[in-house]
Amino acid sequence: MSVTLDKKNEVLLEVKGLKKYFPIKKGFFQRTIGNVKAVDGISFAIKKGETFGLVGESGCGKSSAGRTIMRLYEPTDGQIIFDGTDISTLRESELLKFRRDIQMVFQDPYSSLNPRKTVGAILKEPLSVHGLYKGLERQEYIEQLMEKVGLNPSYANRYPHEFSGGQRQRIGIARALALNPKLIIGDEPVSALDVSVQSQVLNLMKDLQQEFRLTYLFIAHDLGVVKHISDRIGVMYLGNMMEVSSKKDLYADPLHPYSQALLSAVPRSHPSEKKRERIILKGDIPNPSNPPSGCVFHTRCPKAIDHCKVVVPEFREVFKDRFVACHLYNGEPGIK
Repeated sequence: MSVTLDKKNEVLLEVKGLKKYFPIKKGFFQRTIGNVKAVDGISFAIKKGETFGLVGESGCGKSSAGRTIMRLYEPTDGQIIFDGTDISTLRESELLKFRRDIQMVFQDPYSSLNPRKTVGAILKEPLSVHGLYKGLERQEYIEQLMEKVGLNPSYANRYPHEFSGGQRQRIGIARALALNPKLIIGDEPVSALDVSVQSQVLNLMKDLQQEFRLTYLFIAHDLGVVKHISDRIGVMYLGNMMEVSSKKDLYADPLHPYSQALLSAVPRSHPSEKKRERIILKGDIPNPSNPPSGCVFHTRCPKAIDHCKVVVPEFREVFKDRFVACHLYNGEPGIK
């Protein structure tokens, strides 16, 4: 199902029924015997200037979704509509101009940087590919980028191994910012950093968003981090979107049983916050190459009934701007 916000002219990214399957091959001839359904038909939309958080347990498919939207992975099915253009079927040569508008900050700030290049060379590379700035003007622009992310421009001749983890992630952010993009996809951008450094990087990203009118797709498993930076949040499980709500609504009153379980594990950040009853999910996450029939969450859901085992719940709007895939809200008989 398509999830479209009220003011279509404000939508920067709309994802419709996006799927990404990885083939399982076996034997001498490498025949395909199945698929790992990393992303299995998710839909959501992101407005210009907002931060959309994408959360879920490890292995739920959120990073695969981000890389598929970026076209680092080729989508198996579905549409990726960016600024009014469906980029899901564009050839590589046609994608080049969109690469300027969609950039990514990766989880590991060390492996995402070329250890053989200086910081200046790393920041220069995207400018060279797209033919932006030249000579002294380019050097001045690189120095300005480093200042924007809190790095001393004199460090431009240093190599990545000479920086701390937080400084390396600032370099990654500067590289993403170099082409003045409209959308930045952050794939767990602070999970590898110390807690004190995490807050610094998050505050930097928020400041840059205000200054450059950026839009973020922020992927993370830490619900505390997501709460700090996001405007709206999507909850994924086993390649499927379970719920999409505003930050305020999701943290105050999560609708889907999976969202309720995730939020019950988040420590209260203030004594005035409502104390949640801890919900312990039983069993392990099913194999994405052989997901359960019906609702993929029914094998661990404390509220599941027989209907959930055979019928896939529709992902739909149940309250204003609140979308959920659960039979609890579909008016199915026998479900309370």
